[in-house]
Amino acid sequence: MNLIWKNSELSDIAGKVFRGERITPEDALVCLGTCELNTLGYLADFVRKKKCGEDVCYSVYLNINHTNLCYLSCQLCAFKRTSGEEGAYTLSVEEVHSRVRKALEEYHINEVHIVGGLTYEISFEMVLEMIRRIRSLSGDLFIKAFTAVEIDHFARQTRTSWKEVLGELKEAGLSGMPGGGAEIFAEPVRSKIARGKISGDKWLAVMKEAHENGVKTNATMLYGHIESAEDIADHMNRLRRLQDETNGFSSFIPLAFQPDNTELEAKEQIHFTDGITDLKIYATARIFLDNFPHIKAYWTTLGIKIAQVALSFGVDDLGGTAIDEKIMHDAGAKTPVSLREEELVRLIRSSGRLPRRVDSSYALSS
Repeated sequence: MNLIWKNSELSDIAGKVFRGERITPEDALVCLGTCELNTLGYLADFVRKKKCGEDVCYSVYLNINHTNLCYLSCQLCAFKRTSGEEGAYTLSVEEVHSRVRKALEEYHINEVHIVGGLTYEISFEMVLEMIRRIRSLSGDLFIKAFTAVEIDHFARQTRTSWKEVLGELKEAGLSGMPGGGAEIFAEPVRSKIARGKISGDKWLAVMKEAHENGVKTNATMLYGHIESAEDIADHMNRLRRLQDETNGFSSFIPLAFQPDNTELEAKEQIHFTDGITDLKIYATARIFLDNFPHIKAYWTTLGIKIAQVALSFGVDDLGGTAIDEKIMHDAGAKTPVSLREEELVRLIRSSGRLPRRVDSSYALSS
């Protein structure tokens, strides 16, 4: 071991990293609690370079939140409305089709991301028609839609199985799934922040079903609320175990909690996360999640500058343009509602890295 590591609290972890060995959940706790931020960043960057080289991925995508109607009452949410409440909305299939067509023409998007609330006012047939109409616009467009929570809702709504729901969505044109709804798996924290949402075990089971049926997904983790470091390590460990089994996760995305206008803000006096915490979590994720090909930073939750710094803390994917993002901004995100592709490319190049436009399959996209 180089003398530079001899007196470091991360020396044992550094040895494992340099030997290509897997670190433990206990090691992850050391990483999350360390004051040696630069050392942790060095290790994460070492892993990132071995896995991904100097490329930084991004996509040009449109966000569509087709409805904010939801029968859940998650304490972390500022997006949800009930039927008849001021600000409640549902987009028609034609409105969704029009927005995608416009984004294809104006921004030359290569992806569309779709998530919304849980409501019985929208039929599953309408959901399928929405996907079909989007697919009719482009055979190449990557359609990433519906969280594990929504898949479970559709299955209960139609009295069918997750497998049948996923099969119909794939036939309609679905390309992949986002990783939302994971929040934090550990109880009782999950019940305190996401009342009524499917359990962490069920979220993992839906994702396993998706992977086994050829649907690649992302995975997320919401941090910066009432979770502990142990909850974070547990969350990442459960994801790593499922990835060992299915190899179906394309990327991991830590999401900094946005507290404004949420029940949690009022009850727990939660504030926005600080940059040191953000960077520790991204670096720890890159070192711990050795079977995940990519670590993605959403600048919409981190802020543009911290997201750019995170490129030196294990991150190799800067997300994308996020055109028309609503959910995080309803909860007080201070970032722009979208970025143009030219700005993303500039941020990547000024970090000394190589921009690589991809879709969520990580195939190169023109």
